[in-house]
Amino acid sequence: MFHAVAAACCRLDDAGFVRLREGDAWHIEAGRGYYAVRNNSSVIAFRIGAKAYPAADGFHFKLTASHSDSPTFKVKAVPEIAGVGGSIRLNVEAYGGMIDYTWFDRPLSIAGRVLVRDGNRIESRLIAPDRDLLLIPSVAVHLDRGVNGGFAPNRQIDLCPLFSAGEFDLGAFDALVADEAGVAPEQVLARDLFLVNRQKPCVWGVADEFLSAPKLDDLACAYVSLAAFLGRENDSAISVWCCLDNEEVGSNTKQGAMSTFLPDVLTRVCAALGGADEDYRRALAKSMLVSCDNAHALHPSHPEKYDEGNRCVLNGGIVVKEAANQHYCTDAFSRAVFSALCADADVPVQTFANRSDTAGGSTLGNLSNIQASMHAIDVGLPQLAMHSSFETMGARDVLQSIRALEAFYAADLRIDGADAVAIG
Repeated sequence: MFHAVAAACCRLDDAGFVRLREGDAWHIEAGRGYYAVRNNSSVIAFRIGAKAYPAADGFHFKLTASHSDSPTFKVKAVPEIAGVGGSIRLNVEAYGGMIDYTWFDRPLSIAGRVLVRDGNRIESRLIAPDRDLLLIPSVAVHLDRGVNGGFAPNRQIDLCPLFSAGEFDLGAFDALVADEAGVAPEQVLARDLFLVNRQKPCVWGVADEFLSAPKLDDLACAYVSLAAFLGRENDSAISVWCCLDNEEVGSNTKQGAMSTFLPDVLTRVCAALGGADEDYRRALAKSMLVSCDNAHALHPSHPEKYDEGNRCVLNGGIVVKEAANQHYCTDAFSRAVFSALCADADVPVQTFANRSDTAGGSTLGNLSNIQASMHAIDVGLPQLAMHSSFETMGARDVLQSIRALEAFYAADLRIDGADAVAIG
């Protein structure tokens, strides 16, 4: 999540956006773009339309929100486990709900942030060694004859990756981390480091119809929403792009969707433009959020796991997700608006709903809406193997989803409560 946000910030910098520090006073101007970062793992960017404020009938926001984190394993504070034969394994714990067996027998590395002390200053530094450092080995089938009949690895025993077979003593991992950060081991005070799948992303298939990579959930949505945000200006609105951390563990953090980050940014934008609290409340009532988090594409071997009518396929276009229990924030109003925008732009739209006898997941849209309530819809790119260490989606869905979100950002929406909306 730290590297994802750093990469997004580079794109925003290249596009001329100005970084605003949360601890500084904000001075913003209509017609310009800005962004704020929290915890170095969440970022919110916004562009003030040249005619968005002041406006006779008030202003409004148009937002997309995705998340920067993905299921993986986090290295514990005491990182090494001494093993038999002089081996060393890393002591890790699960972050999010991954498919455990997909992490076995593949080259791994680490990535994240390290807090180091330099004199009287403590600094955060990113590290991501460009080397294969770790592997989680399977037990040979000869020693576990029942493995193909059912495999339920113990995360404390089976999923701690091998770091050394005897070449190093305890303390070698800390020395490696310090070297990557460019400091002495005693200068490293703390770290947030995670396992990284080293398999390279690829487009594959006879017709190049598939795209596979680690962390497609949800960096694919973060990418397409940022591309649309940067690709379409809207003079009549305040356009906002959010990429928030910790969705995979519930969003209940200072930088997650349940935090104050989004309302903090929106209220400060309003105040910096000279608006009062009344202006902010009016703006929310006229605003719309598109929550972007991937959807479950129809699995070719298991169609029985999907609702008969509300199912999506690879390369079929962006997916609108809906659930009666409101774990998705889509309702008839938001579906109608988004579907109309996509129809006008000649962009395909698919539908997803869980089987009525199956509990589905949730995402960040309804959680963000608790903090800053507005009309909202949940969408995503269809994908296979969600929460695997290596996921798959349709290559053509990338451009189709960018076009759908560009249509959203470009439209002039005039929302009148839940009664009507004019599309310009």
